[in-house]
Amino acid sequence: MLGILSKTVKASPVHKPALGGLVSGAGRLVHIPAADLYSLYMFNSISGRLSEKRADMICIDTGGVEWEIAVPARSVDEFGALGEDARAFTWLHHYEDGMRLYGFPTEADRAVFKELMKVEGIGPKQALRILSGIKADALASALDGDDLAALQKIPGVGPKMAQKMMLALKGKLMSAEDVSAGASDRGGAWADVVRALVDMGYDRKAADKAVAAAAKDAAGKGTVKAGEGEREIFRQALLALSTGA
Repeated sequence: MLGILSKTVKASPVHKPALGGLVSGAGRLVHIPAADLYSLYMFNSISGRLSEKRADMICIDTGGVEWEIAVPARSVDEFGALGEDARAFTWLHHYEDGMRLYGFPTEADRAVFKELMKVEGIGPKQALRILSGIKADALASALDGDDLAALQKIPGVGPKMAQKMMLALKGKLMSAEDVSAGASDRGGAWADVVRALVDMGYDRKAADKAVAAAAKDAAGKGTVKAGEGEREIFRQALLALSTGA
């Protein structure tokens, strides 16, 4: 079923490098997170009529193609009522015997899902189970507040996994407000640069602030050459973060 593409859904190939990070392509700097290496093709979202809802799955009919999408159990009702228009922000997982679509009601939820998969021992199914047990914003608050007890209340998360999550994700999860602010203030122009810095271990808020400052400074001085914007902003932001400027 997933091999048939509806006209309303676009897929683009992602060439898999050895490691996630910034790679050069088509004259610009492109960031491919390590978690995306599970997938050969990425769907940003699927929109259509909500045709079925189960405990941890929904189906969206795009007019001739019905997509079965695994979703966090606590998010099922956020997609609306049966028969109404719905949109799922998706992530496609290729594995040895097939593929599976995962979907989320917001881009922020999907971003957290992808960040969770960067933690050792967490794959797509476990990441979905975690988001079925706690809201993305609550997870970010628990991590930023060093609340191991809250993490251990999540089904499937024991003391060791809670520690791994804390070490890998504290200060790195993007909230719905962060996504909205990035879209409205910068149109997502430097989102790849921010993600690259976060992948290097920097705090997301600090990285976002450094990138915004670098972009503002470069725009004011006119120092960014055509086609080199992302590289220059990345260099300036990295310098600021590493020197504590």
